[in-house]
Amino acid sequence: MTLDEAQQQVDQWIKTYGVRYFSELTNMAILTEEVGELARLMARKYGDQSFKKGETADLADEMADVLWVLLCLANQTGVNLTSALTANLAKKTTRDHGRHQQNPKLK
Repeated sequence: MTLDEAQQQVDQWIKTYGVRYFSELTNMAILTEEVGELARLMARKYGDQSFKKGETADLADEMADVLWVLLCLANQTGVNLTSALTANLAKKTTRDHGRHQQNPKLK
């Protein structure tokens, strides 16, 4: 699935099952919440925290939740994520093409 297809599928789902998009501000708050849930799992799986009894690490599901809300926000604000990512990669390539190879901290 491409980013364009993902944006279209989310939009269709919202129109079919979701009634309407939540407000942009509400979705921004939800995105923050979802990133926090992902961070909690990352801290338990890769960091120093331990899992609580019965808690599982479904990183894929948490990442998909983050992506879902980001796709909603992109649709609401008229952002084409394919174009945005393409432009962002070009910016990073121009700006950082040698930066990381020359970083002694990464060697």
